[in-house]
Amino acid sequence: MNYWSICLLFVSLFGTILRTGGVELSFELPDNAKQCFYQEIEMNETAMLEFQVVTGGQYDVDVILEAPNKDVIYRQIKTQFDSHQFTASMSGAYKACFSNEFSTFSHKLVYMDFRVGEQYPLGEHVTVMTQMESSAQEIHKNLNNILDYQTHHRLREAQGRKRAEDLNTRVLVWSVMETLTILIISVGQVFILRTFFTERKR
Repeated sequence: MNYWSICLLFVSLFGTILRTGGVELSFELPDNAKQCFYQEIEMNETAMLEFQVVTGGQYDVDVILEAPNKDVIYRQIKTQFDSHQFTASMSGAYKACFSNEFSTFSHKLVYMDFRVGEQYPLGEHVTVMTQMESSAQEIHKNLNNILDYQTHHRLREAQGRKRAEDLNTRVLVWSVMETLTILIISVGQVFILRTFFTERKR
């Protein structure tokens, strides 16, 4: 593989990265709150919304995806995680809203990935792809898979860590309560035994 082939490979890879857009983030959703995010999507462009509740409450949230004309494309009630892929019927700002209004005290951490554009745009060719283009497409596909695996592993690790911290807190509180109960019972027994061996004044 010569110098120009390597340059062509990197240019095609960066070109595919620039042609795809979207947003990926984790945000805190307070109790009795609702947060919306907007994404510009062109007509006939493919997009995908993926979300997961990482921590908080029963790990559920309400989700609504709306088109620019206020038509509801996707709706889920008290869902832990899901993904929805769609093709934009019109150009404009699409709105994804996450609601925790049904919860009165549970703050939640929500992960959202709003992808816009074809995941593997190199596949759109009128002519037969060269070996270099096929290799670039395969590398691009593998890199996207690696990013997805890393993201899901990070989410599972954060979820497991939060559950372990909650369990640790509950065990600590229970241990303190047991210790206080034992101390109170011990002191009470001592006072009760002292009354058996003390002479009462007439």
